[in-house]
Amino acid sequence: MQRHANAPGTVSHVPQALRQPPKDFERRLLSRNGRGDILAANHLGRALFSPVYADPVRPPNNARFAFLSPHATEFFRHWDEVANDTVAMLRAEAGRDLYDRRLTDLIGELSTRSEEFRRRWAAHNVRMHTTGVKLLHHPVVGDLDLPFETFPLPDGPSQFLLTYTAEPASPTQDALNLLASWAATNDDTERSAPANDSQSADSGETPD
Repeated sequence: MQRHANAPGTVSHVPQALRQPPKDFERRLLSRNGRGDILAANHLGRALFSPVYADPVRPPNNARFAFLSPHATEFFRHWDEVANDTVAMLRAEAGRDLYDRRLTDLIGELSTRSEEFRRRWAAHNVRMHTTGVKLLHHPVVGDLDLPFETFPLPDGPSQFLLTYTAEPASPTQDALNLLASWAATNDDTERSAPANDSQSADSGETPD
């Protein structure tokens, strides 16, 4: 389980809904707040949104990725819908907390750097979709059609659990299984890398 406890505004513990038996891991993938920050994710959730995690800024932020990353329009197959929902989410959050400095800074950054964001922000749309189908193109496993639901969490007034499902025996389910294997392999590699580096340093070995 990956969480971002040191980042301001994140949860202080991993939500119980993300700490479920393995059979449920493919449904309960991550939690986020009203700014679009990913607060916590299990291994599959982190792998699914690996393009968002590629940004070194922490916590990873869906809004920043959607409007500022050159990869967003490829990752989100229906980017216009995602962009509209993202702006609506930020508008709703601004209505809940007018004095959220991190939210104000984010909106200012997006307004300065993205014409697409400025145009949508000016439309004052606050209609959000809490259910639907997320159409993604993942760089490792290709197209994914993922029905999703968003549920409020008791950890805070604007923290949400996102669940994604796939039809059994569907191409998307097969792709998720492949993605889970890829995530496990990458996780094992990351865990072993520091130990290998330390052993090399201790032994005094140098590359040829």
